[in-house]
Amino acid sequence: MESLPNYQDGNILIVDDDAGILTSAQLFLKQYFKKVYVELNPEKIKNHFNKNQIDIVLLDMNFQKGKNNGEDGFKYLKTILEIQPNVLVIFMTAYGDIDMAVQALKGGAIDFVTKPWKNEKFLTTIETANKLAQSRRQIEDLKNSRQYLSEQEAKETEGFIGQAPLFLQVKHTMEKVSITDASVLLLGQNGTGKGLAAKFIHQNSLRNERPMITIDMGALSESIMESELFGHEKGSFTDASQQKKGRLELAHKGTLFLDEIGNLSLSAQAKLLSVLQNQKFSRLGSNVEIDIDVRLICATNMPLYEMVEQGTFRQDLLYRINTVELVMPSLNDRLIDIPILLDYFLSAFKARYKKRALNISPDEVAKLQRMNWPGNIREFQHATERAVILADQDNLRASDFQNIRAAEKSSPPSDSLNLKDMEIAFIEKAMKIHLGNITHAAKELGIDRLALHRRLEKYGIQ
Repeated sequence: MESLPNYQDGNILIVDDDAGILTSAQLFLKQYFKKVYVELNPEKIKNHFNKNQIDIVLLDMNFQKGKNNGEDGFKYLKTILEIQPNVLVIFMTAYGDIDMAVQALKGGAIDFVTKPWKNEKFLTTIETANKLAQSRRQIEDLKNSRQYLSEQEAKETEGFIGQAPLFLQVKHTMEKVSITDASVLLLGQNGTGKGLAAKFIHQNSLRNERPMITIDMGALSESIMESELFGHEKGSFTDASQQKKGRLELAHKGTLFLDEIGNLSLSAQAKLLSVLQNQKFSRLGSNVEIDIDVRLICATNMPLYEMVEQGTFRQDLLYRINTVELVMPSLNDRLIDIPILLDYFLSAFKARYKKRALNISPDEVAKLQRMNWPGNIREFQHATERAVILADQDNLRASDFQNIRAAEKSSPPSDSLNLKDMEIAFIEKAMKIHLGNITHAAKELGIDRLALHRRLEKYGIQ
């Protein structure tokens, strides 16, 4: 079976008023390139750019009989670069000389071909230009990808919102630490927004033009995890069919986010500690050290300090990663944020599922605030999405949100039905949510400030 030609990427446009030249050049270049367009009339150059992606233009310098000063070529060169500034233009002429070649390069062309050409030299000139064109395109694509990812991260962090004192306290600390390179350890229950917090810190850092590379330690086995973190050389283990850069290397000059770091094995902890201390590492299967410069953010819901006492987490590593330690509050500790979060999630899901008429009354929102959300913001977000999807009418009810796991929180966390115990539990809860602010806690409880003072003294609540 005959093998297919090994065509090169790259789209070429040839512009010349000599049909013979066009045919000859097109037939020759079609052996090497997938797309080769031709045009007799230089006034129609713009049409080709409107219809096709053009990487290289081969442009005749003279289109009027009796003129060989290249004036036409420079005119159309200017037109082409106005249409597409990044396109590469190679001049073609039968009257080439050094002075004209210099003028062509100054005018924005990248090379100069004399007619008639020698095929080997002609092809080499175009292949060299094409390599440059593809390199530029890759850089542009990478730039666009980074911009897109940055915009997506910025859009995601729009949801990092709230007015609860505990949340605002954490967010304020994040704003202060973001502009530094300090390592940050994010603690808290599942679903409290640790990943979003990491993105918020990165977006507001001096490294935000570089990527934030994430690795979920809880989702990888020990052998795969080390390969993902440090990378590997070809042949370093059975399935290593080619060289691979690790997340550490990809995060160079940016941010590395290690989620669920509590799942890291002791041997991997030792390697990570060495990297953090020396700012260099080696890929698996290599002795070559690679210098890195990363900002480290770690997150876990595991009790690292207890793990240190049990010998399952290194104390020296803990001190390296927790220069600043932040505890993300649970949703049950920031119930006053439910209306804000609900408005944000509802806006997104109503648009996504084309149910813009949906609404919910303040009374139903208040019921949501009395529900228990063990899965925190992630559970509340999923409950909201489910409520929107399954809604049969425009007015949402709190019961629509209970299909996940939320249960009406009509009693305090304990099993006691004693009224005194219930009152103490609710007062302690309100004081905790509002960081001891008596005025705000009293408003939350529906009593005045003096009444709350009396109850605090009565029950000995600090």
